[in-house]
Order: sequence, then C-alpha cells, then structure tokens
Amino acid sequence: MNFSSYDTEGFHDELFDENGKPRPGAAQLIERIESLPEGDLLRRQKAAESALYRMGITFTVYGSDQGTERIWPYDIIPRIVESHDWKVIERGLRQRIYALNVFIQDVYNDRHIIRDKVIPEDIIFSGVSYRPQCQGLTPPGGIWCHVTGTDLVRDRDGSFYVLEDNLRCPSGVSYVLENRQMLKRNFPSLFETSHVRPVEDYPNRLLATIQNAAPVGRNTPRSVVLTPGIYNSAYFEHSFLARQMGVELVEGRDLVVNDGYVQMRTTKGFERVDVIYRRIDDDFLDPMVFRPDSFLGIPGIMEVYRAGRVGLVNAPGTGIADDKVVYAYVPKIIKYYMGEDPILQNVPTYVCWEDKEREYVLENLESLVVKSANESGGYGMLVGTQSTAEQRNEFAAAITANPRNYIAQPTVALSRVPTIVDDHFEGRHVDLRPYVLYGESIYVLPGGLTRVALRKGSLVVNSSQGGGSKDTWVLNAVP
Repeated sequence: MNFSSYDTEGFHDELFDENGKPRPGAAQLIERIESLPEGDLLRRQKAAESALYRMGITFTVYGSDQGTERIWPYDIIPRIVESHDWKVIERGLRQRIYALNVFIQDVYNDRHIIRDKVIPEDIIFSGVSYRPQCQGLTPPGGIWCHVTGTDLVRDRDGSFYVLEDNLRCPSGVSYVLENRQMLKRNFPSLFETSHVRPVEDYPNRLLATIQNAAPVGRNTPRSVVLTPGIYNSAYFEHSFLARQMGVELVEGRDLVVNDGYVQMRTTKGFERVDVIYRRIDDDFLDPMVFRPDSFLGIPGIMEVYRAGRVGLVNAPGTGIADDKVVYAYVPKIIKYYMGEDPILQNVPTYVCWEDKEREYVLENLESLVVKSANESGGYGMLVGTQSTAEQRNEFAAAITANPRNYIAQPTVALSRVPTIVDDHFEGRHVDLRPYVLYGESIYVLPGGLTRVALRKGSLVVNSSQGGGSKDTWVLNAVP
C-alpha cells in the first residue's frame, strides 16, 4: 500500500501538507509504511484487531440492537503532533485547568465571579451539574479537578481549539495506553528514530495524583478505584487502571462508613480506605445526600469527605465546570482569575440562553452544530449540515422550550488523518483528548486519545456513534 492516490481534499491533514508532501515529523513513518511488502500493512492491521479481541478491550453501547459490548475500533496509522504544536497545547491546558479549578472553588465558596457579573448567576444555579450540597466545601489542597480530559479539534487553518471540557469522570485513557503498545509491536524501531514521547508512565502518575488527595497525615494512603460495575460502558478501563496502579477495584457494596471512616470489606475484616478514584457520577455517590434510590454509592461518604477523613478524585461538584453552557464563558473565566488571554481558544459558541443568540441559532440550524448542555458520547447533538428538516424542527422546539440547555457552534472542518479503508487510504476526521492530572503540579500526558470518525464524511468521532481511535505520537524537538 502507498499514498500515491491519497487526497487531503482541502482539509488540514495531520500527516501530509497542502501539497501532498509528508510533514517533517511524518516522513519516516510514511517511508516505512510504503516500504512494507504488499499486503503486510493489512496483515498488521488484522493482527492488531485480533489482539484487541483476545485481550477483551471493549466498550459498551447502550440501547444498541447489535449487542451492547463491542471490540474497540482501532486504526494502525498513527496521528502525529509536532513538538512546537504540543508546547502550545500543553501551556494552554495548564492555564485552562488551573483557571477552571479556581472557578469551581469560587462558585462553591465566595462567588466573586458571580458578584462581579462575569458569568450570570442563573447560568450557574440552573446547571444540572451544580451541587448545592458542596457549598462551603474545600477539597484537600483546594484541588477539585484531579483528572481532566479536554477535547481539542484542529480546524482547516491548522489551529487547535477547545471543543469541550470533561471534568467529571473522563474516560478513554486506557485505550491510549493499549494503542501505544499495539503500535510498538508493529513499528518498534520508529519510536526511537522518530523521537516519540512515552505515555507508559501514566498509571504511576495517576496513582501519585490520587494519593496526593488523601487526608493529611496518611503517609501510605490506601487507594481504590470505585466502579459502578461490569455493565458500565467504561468498565474495561476501570479494571485496567486499577490493575496498572496495583490498587483494589471496588463497587459501592464493598465499602461502608464505619466509625467515621470509609472502610473496605476484606477477608480479614474491615480496612480503612483513604482515597477513592471514583468512576461514578455525583448523583449515585451517596444516597443520603444525592439520589436516595442509588445502590451504587456509599451511604454517609459525603459526611466523611467533609470531615477530611477520605479523599475523592474528582471532587463532587466538579461537573459545573464542564457544563457546555459554562464552557462558553471559559475565556472570561481565564481572564478574570489569571489576567491572561486564553492560549487555546474556544470554538465560537452561541448560548441559546441569550435572546439574540437564540434567534440566530434558530434561523441557522442547517449550518450549526447544536449541543445539549450535559449530554455526552455524541448524544443530544444536531449536526445541521447532515440533518433532516424533521430533526431541525425537533431541535428548534427543544431549544425554544428549554433555551438554558443548548449551545450552538459553527461546523468545524475537523483535521484528518489517513485511515485504512479496504485496501487503500482515505482521510477520516479526528479530534484529540489529552489527559491532564492535577496533583502537586499540573501534568499533561504527551498525546492523548485521538478519536477518528470511521464513517466517510462523518464529523462525529464518539465510539458510541461509530468512531474508533488511533495512537497519538507527540514528537520531541530534535536538537
């Protein structure tokens, strides 16, 4: 297979420039692929798919008539990010996460940003992810968002933009690590000669971040990963990360509040737990505080948390900062708390809460992407350029009935990466989700999850909507 007939079709391509020439960081990869014997690349792709199947690397699609559990779709051609681009991304994400963390602390305590009318009070308190139960709370070290996955897109002009923030239970990092192992087996020599930055130490860094959230004085804190159970869409990741970190994977029924502490049932009796990496939503965390019908959480854990006897990663209430309406105000949030302009810009966003912006959205639905404020996974979204009149009418009615719940953005011409289609290469649109850890300092994993829209022409990269993934190579600068 070769790239002689590959066409970028006017989009920004991550491996080829506008003249069809390999970008500097991709030249070795392209040369290596084209030097393979006929049929060898397809053989490697099939071998990778078989390995994913054997290892049980899966995700779950709810409500699917094709079965809920599926093998993770994967394409062997990596996405490459040059070192100069990564430096901007890294600086921008550190700035953004720091500002969002200060914002969450402020919202649940002094509310300066509301009193100074930087963001409307109603926007905050009407958000479904705002938790009045967290009012007056300050987590250990003042850190709320220990683990963040920020979705980035690259437009036709080559610039990176933030598409959305994920600060509750961001998923996907296990696929980053598995994708890397898969590529190393297929192109081992290229990693050293291409100066690809490693990602393998993420579990150790995650564990250090989790332990940093433990109560003061616990020098060897006991950490666990809390999962809703085997039917959760990200259960593979929960078990994978627990195994990689060497900590227990538990469900709510394994933990109990006893004598003022969270304790785990073991064969030796109860043992204290110091910090919990929770992969369940706030609603299900404590039935005595949030949803009383939840069987997934631990009754009384919020009281222990407020008393400083257990750490929670991420902190409850963090979701207010990844509300898609609040997202529209993040540039103002950065400016307010840091006195700086955003290094990474938002995609231009229309807030349907505002009368004039709502009017514009309703008149231009066929050219906009409309999103529900608190949906994820590609659900609750209208891609106007690919929609029917009936779908646009449904969204118009929903926006009119509940304008607070919707934002709209122009359609971004997402960058593309060559992808194997049958026996040749075609461009497919991608986004990028880097993972950010906030412990003693803010660390950005060099790379992240490149999600790829495997359907021709599609801009929706979510796995639940037919998307897959690629390995992401961040290159070190060569002296």
